[in-house]
Amino acid sequence: MAINFNRKILLEDGQEYYGYGFGAAGDKVLEIVFNTSMVGYQEILSDPSYTDQAVVMTYPLIGNYGMAEEDYESAHPSIGALIVREYNDEPSNFRSAATLGDVMKKCGIVGVWGVDTRKLNRSIRDFGSRRALVTDAATPREKGLQLLKESSLPTDAVSRVSRKTPEEFPAEQARFHVAAIDCGMKQNIVRSLNKRGCSVTIVPWDTTAETIRSLQPDGVFISNGPGDPTDVPQTIETIRQLLGTVPIFGICLGHQIISLAYGARTYKLKFGHRGGNHPVKNLETGKIEITSQNHSYAVDTDSLAHTPLQVTHVNLLDQTVEGVKCEKDRVFSVQYHPESAPGPQDSAYLFDRFIHMMEEGGTNHA
Repeated sequence: MAINFNRKILLEDGQEYYGYGFGAAGDKVLEIVFNTSMVGYQEILSDPSYTDQAVVMTYPLIGNYGMAEEDYESAHPSIGALIVREYNDEPSNFRSAATLGDVMKKCGIVGVWGVDTRKLNRSIRDFGSRRALVTDAATPREKGLQLLKESSLPTDAVSRVSRKTPEEFPAEQARFHVAAIDCGMKQNIVRSLNKRGCSVTIVPWDTTAETIRSLQPDGVFISNGPGDPTDVPQTIETIRQLLGTVPIFGICLGHQIISLAYGARTYKLKFGHRGGNHPVKNLETGKIEITSQNHSYAVDTDSLAHTPLQVTHVNLLDQTVEGVKCEKDRVFSVQYHPESAPGPQDSAYLFDRFIHMMEEGGTNHA
């Protein structure tokens, strides 16, 4: 250990990785994961799906283009920690309004740079996501391991990041009204719906089906979000009651919630899918989409056999389910992020499919 290191990451299996602190100070127990994106650290930092996670960036240089006011995915970033190889505190970008470190300090997000991220990411890849303690370099290993042993990761992440009251986002030339269930919703999803003529009413994660029906939406959207989908039984029950009454579109956690509402099962992946370069095959068209992803859980393929859901997309890296649909109920979902920030625009057509569903038929209130 170099004498001037002041921070370290201690994994629950005893591995230690040393570096230098930036952003906020303090100790945190988090789930450690990695992201393979080359750009988009601001969107990653402000994506609520990373709540309670320490994200290790595989790209070596982070912070070089600063933080732009227009690029946040949420107003209150809730990521646990950011771990990078090289941190740049002097960004070169005319849009930059603050440094990454300053924003992290303001939001209480701890950071560690100078870490051997190649070795750390290989460890996550080989042994899976684990609990990790981000702490002072001088913290005794035995004390840190004891703290990890006594700590458990929270299961209330969705309730913490979701809006507490409904919020309206009107479109300039509104054609449709969408009720969006906020499980940790990214702002670019709202932009994607608004620009297609959808006024959006965002409601909290535990909003009942009765309340959503009272809004008389043309369609219902279920957002991305953090954690295990089985931790939100209220949202699953809401969707179960709405099935077949209105077009429904889900992304990421919303995809898992829809599958659970139909009686399928989910399971935790070894190290998840996180990055802007995941190849997904559309089984309906045969086309390959390069997708932006961020999730720890997947839908069990075999469990779909006893549901009316049909698999529409698969991940070409591990054959996991990336999309499902039920034509009769006008329901579909994908595991990845078609709003694509960061990421390409290969999957933007999914929003257009949602629009087409709302054009085809009105709400069935029976």
